[in-house]
Amino acid sequence: MKKLKLGLPSGSLQDSTFDLFERAGYKIRLSSRSYIPTINDPEMEGLMFRAQEMAQYVARGVVDVGLTGKDWILENDADIIEIGELIYSKATSRPVRWVIAVPEESSVQTVHDLNGKRVATELVGATRRYFENHGVEAEVEFSWGTTEVKARIPGLVDAIVELTETGSSLKANRLRIVDTVCESTTRLIANKDSWEDPWKRERAENLYILINGALEAEAKVGLKMNVPRSQLDVLIEKLPAMRTPTVSDLMDRSWVAIEIVADESEVRQLIPQLKRIGAEGLIEYPLNKVIH
Repeated sequence: MKKLKLGLPSGSLQDSTFDLFERAGYKIRLSSRSYIPTINDPEMEGLMFRAQEMAQYVARGVVDVGLTGKDWILENDADIIEIGELIYSKATSRPVRWVIAVPEESSVQTVHDLNGKRVATELVGATRRYFENHGVEAEVEFSWGTTEVKARIPGLVDAIVELTETGSSLKANRLRIVDTVCESTTRLIANKDSWEDPWKRERAENLYILINGALEAEAKVGLKMNVPRSQLDVLIEKLPAMRTPTVSDLMDRSWVAIEIVADESEVRQLIPQLKRIGAEGLIEYPLNKVIH
């Protein structure tokens, strides 16, 4: 049986990735100290890798497809196919940023103030290219961790380039952001030879459609209701449906049934208004996937 080899990110993205796949219909199980998860799809097998390594393993064909950040694709200068963007992370649905940060009291105000200075980061290659593009000659050294702490040790480094999602950790360490080196979101990527295989390509595209559909559904809900036909035009003007709402006749011809999909934040404000217009039997329900 042919199989699609899937690389899954270990570390901080693991739990959110497993949750996303479950909402897309794939149950992934991983025993402790194992790097080979089980997936409830006989045509798919998985391997766990750090997101930092994923792009190079996909490029080499160790796995056919994998999930990693745009930052690590750039860092590895990986020759891969980007199937699509998947905007999720360990804490929020916003892109993460690699930023230049300095102590609050530092005299550094712009990237050009770092000319001739020393910078520590895990994202060495992308940071060096960033400085080159800005005409800045800075010494960029690899940091093995605790990078935020290094910024405050006198004589160690003049600045750091660190990953931030909310900025709270930088503030806690009394660091100030000077500039953004790059933004990153998770991408589903494919090996070039695998992408040329029609069966693997179709399976990879199917996978992207399903997991992206699960992401699309995350902030949306379905809403059903019965409405007096006499109030239909008034009510439709208030509906934030993705397209036109579904309207169905009821046995009582003076009433119609309406169904929409909308943002959950809008629906919580909308329901009381619909009730006042005359809507009855309102049912709000969660969604697993929304496919455009």
